[in-house]
Amino acid sequence: MLCIKNGLIHDAITREPYIADILIDGGVIAKIAPDIEVPENTEVYDASGLEVYPGFVDAHSHLGLDNYACGWEGKDYNEMTDILCPQLRGIDSINPMDPTFKMAAEGGVTCVATGPGSANVLGGTFVAIKTTGKRVDNMVVKNPIAMKCAFGENPKRCYKDKTCSSRMDVASKLRETLNRAREYMLKKELAGDDLSKKPAYDPKLEALIPVLKKEIPLKAHAHRADDIFTVIRIAKECDVNLTLEHVTDGSLIVDELAEEGYPVAVGPSFGHATKLELINKSFETPGLLAKAGCQVSIITDSPVIPQQYLPLCAGLAVKSGMDEFDALKAITINPAKHIGIEDRVGSLEVGKDADVVIADGSPMVSNTNVVKVYINGRAL
Repeated sequence: MLCIKNGLIHDAITREPYIADILIDGGVIAKIAPDIEVPENTEVYDASGLEVYPGFVDAHSHLGLDNYACGWEGKDYNEMTDILCPQLRGIDSINPMDPTFKMAAEGGVTCVATGPGSANVLGGTFVAIKTTGKRVDNMVVKNPIAMKCAFGENPKRCYKDKTCSSRMDVASKLRETLNRAREYMLKKELAGDDLSKKPAYDPKLEALIPVLKKEIPLKAHAHRADDIFTVIRIAKECDVNLTLEHVTDGSLIVDELAEEGYPVAVGPSFGHATKLELINKSFETPGLLAKAGCQVSIITDSPVIPQQYLPLCAGLAVKSGMDEFDALKAITINPAKHIGIEDRVGSLEVGKDADVVIADGSPMVSNTNVVKVYINGRAL
């Protein structure tokens, strides 16, 4: 057992922080209260004068699929031979030995959603993992969490000389594949146990059945406002769940996004606009969307922004007008909800995983030091 005593707790649920103790048993938070009587043989960490946060969560990264200090041999996040790859699984490309995992964990990022990039209209499934471990199977929080799809310039650019050169075709390919998958699913269901009536196995269509059953959402890469509205249109036509990723033009369509109610993951907002559809990139966007009532997550799209700088991205959003508590939620409980694991991570609450970050100030400020990180109740 472990007891973290006397820290100023920011639990990501209540707006005002408070001083209390956190009792951890078996890697899970057992109790949060002032002056907990420590059971015998319990390890004690005195956090007096320090601030205590939930482990930070990134709803959209490529951690472990785009390896550190590597060339082509370490880039395993895009399959460039087929624009439709729903059968691929991000977990099969993750390298837990990559040094970016240690960097992330030491920066307080304890859980990430990671998976395929955005070269393809359908790229495969994302997985939620902790940022420490040697074997990815033992790091999994939930798998799969979403099916990646992409709109706009990436699939157009990657396949312009092969099979796709317009936004119309990107949309058409997604719509057609989802409809074919629904037909395949219905044929399987009607056949029951009669093998002679079942359709021939199709790994691509099979992989989309959880999307059609609303077991996992489409995770839609969309920067430009028209792309965002196109994916919403298709999600409604095909009756599937949806999360919106990047949402660079979100500040232009705040009211519409608030009305639609889809979770939005905003970023990466640091750096130049390296392509036309990023022209409206701004750290003001997450604050504007949160103020309008959207469920906002701030993302790094690691390695676009190194994973460990997720809390600094939240700080830059605060500098650009975002409410500080909204910014904290955008790197804790909101991304946990975005990727469907809020029962495990994202806040300091009894029964949740003991992912705890202890710092000498706000991690959203650049001169703050993260002094201790626990993942599943174990110190790094």
